[in-house]
Amino acid sequence: MTPSTFAPHFIFGAATASFQIEGATTTDGRVPSIWDTFCATPGKVAGGDTGEVACDHYHRMPQDVALMKELGLQSYRFSTAWPRVVPAPGEVNQAGLDFYSRLVDELLAAGITPWLTLYHWDLPQYEQDLGGWTNRDTAHRFADYAEVMYRALGDRVDIWTTLNEPWCSAFLGHAKGEHAPGHQDGAEALAAAHHLLLGHGLAVQRLRGLGLAHPQQVGITINPGVVHPADPDNAADRDAARRHDALRNRIWLDPLFKGEYPADLIADMGELWPAHLIWDGDLEVIAQPIDVLGINFYNGETVAGVPGAAVDSPGAPHPRTGDTRHVSRDVPLTGMGWEIHAPDFTEVLVRLSREWAAPNSAHLVVTENGAAFDDVADADGFVADADRRDYLHQHIRAVRDAIDAGADVRGYLAWSLLDNFEWAWGYEKRFGIVRVDYDTQRRTPKASARWYSDVIRSRELIEPTKG
Repeated sequence: MTPSTFAPHFIFGAATASFQIEGATTTDGRVPSIWDTFCATPGKVAGGDTGEVACDHYHRMPQDVALMKELGLQSYRFSTAWPRVVPAPGEVNQAGLDFYSRLVDELLAAGITPWLTLYHWDLPQYEQDLGGWTNRDTAHRFADYAEVMYRALGDRVDIWTTLNEPWCSAFLGHAKGEHAPGHQDGAEALAAAHHLLLGHGLAVQRLRGLGLAHPQQVGITINPGVVHPADPDNAADRDAARRHDALRNRIWLDPLFKGEYPADLIADMGELWPAHLIWDGDLEVIAQPIDVLGINFYNGETVAGVPGAAVDSPGAPHPRTGDTRHVSRDVPLTGMGWEIHAPDFTEVLVRLSREWAAPNSAHLVVTENGAAFDDVADADGFVADADRRDYLHQHIRAVRDAIDAGADVRGYLAWSLLDNFEWAWGYEKRFGIVRVDYDTQRRTPKASARWYSDVIRSRELIEPTKG
């Protein structure tokens, strides 16, 4: 291969999430999720937007799969909605299962590999009413839900992801309050983090017990970051980077692959770490062997520290950790204000493969990568998004650089196939390579989609034309 080509086994595709595209939130027996509740809370979501319609994928799924085939996607990563298939503990909604069964059949008929994620943040509200992820029983009911899905689709779906970005579920949802359920409690966030990991391990055990085995694959998706000290020669900055790395990366990776939490993380958290959080046997369950570690990457971080001050991480002030602040680098920004620096992507992929995944016989797949920009559509709905195309080009190049450096990366899934409901930003931010006109639900592939389609078909990292 040349430095610009990808091996035949490397998979290209795209990803979405159930709450962000499906709509039909009260259709065919679906019950409310925590995001329905969060959207109904004034001031939580930009514009008062909800997921009630989103991209209407629930009703337009066959056309969307046909679009995926037209673009040449080899794999499509989607999530199933727990509140659509399990309307109450112990109950199964056949109409919800039937929707996902039809989706899988459409994908297979189109020659597209289905990649199923069990949890992309839409926890049933009834589970939240019982404590949500702060209640360890939720982890066991998550395993029950995993069994429901595997019994329905395990004969046709070969790639299973348990959780998507548990960092967001735990810390944005329970510490910062920016995501559902909108809480701000540091100890609660740490409890949620542990129970999310426990749910992952229990689900892996359940799936393997039901027969999931090679060539089927199971794993988890995290959103790791590169955390740079603002001044590598400054001890406070280095310590700030260490602490952020513990909360962003090692809190997930060490339990998953080493069966332990980082000692420095627990010391940093002090009294914030909930008493009696870890039960005997929990870490052995969490450290179930996995086949694939999904990586969602958008940007790196640079932090500085001020010794002796209080820190607001993961939610409540804690005097032992010192103050940290983010430092902006002189690099371009996306429409989210996130830094664009593709070498960070290479760095994180190489590190994760060398330190955690490869020594434990797991490989990496990029399960999300993309950017929001301020799209401007012409009269026909077409978006000449050279900025997004260039972002994708730089970051796919970074993946290839990581492979050349020895990282075992076997696929790249762009985020996102469609413009969609973008959580607390509602419909204000567009990540899609396909434009969605929310008034008409018309889909129009953008310039980035056309370029990406050419890359998939040629397996060549095509240099974008200027303009």
